[in-house]
Amino acid sequence: AFFGAFGWSVLSAGELEADDLLGSLAQAEVVAGGSALLFTGDRDMFQCVGDDVAVLFPKSGSKDGPELVDVGGVRERYGIEPEQVPDFIALRGDPSDGIPGAKGIGEKTARDLLREYGTLDATIANALRQTPRVRAALHEQADELRDFRHMATLQQVPVGRPADRPTDFAAAADAAEGLGMRRLAERLRGLAGA
Repeated sequence: AFFGAFGWSVLSAGELEADDLLGSLAQAEVVAGGSALLFTGDRDMFQCVGDDVAVLFPKSGSKDGPELVDVGGVRERYGIEPEQVPDFIALRGDPSDGIPGAKGIGEKTARDLLREYGTLDATIANALRQTPRVRAALHEQADELRDFRHMATLQQVPVGRPADRPTDFAAAADAAEGLGMRRLAERLRGLAGA
């Protein structure tokens, strides 16, 4: 109810992860001719980044505020393209999502493999060309790595594009006040011009 007071759309994805819903909403916005800025601390969402979608990624402990991650930001951060993010996560792992990744393959090796072969499947197909340690991980964990990629890949959810409407700072201030958030209520009233 609090976020609804702002005039924002509040949606539920049922049993799906919120990431799936967020990615689907971003895609709906792009299809409608708009652009999307996703505020999230989940690196899975970097796979949504494109010409019309960017991620505002919070940096813990930073006074600079969140980092804007666009296509160039994904390349700079990981050395891969946004569409390679699920393959990268499968290889490197993502502890926040419970994905351990390939044994003995870290960020640098995952990046180098994807730069050379492009996809997880092509990397697995070329396992014999790798060092014994990497070859063993790719061979022994091939099915598991594909499962990890599936876990890291956002699922499209059939959603409509929410209607555009202005933020209602006055109603949000009242809601904040009702929840005992007096300082926030004051700030919101300032934004409302009340």
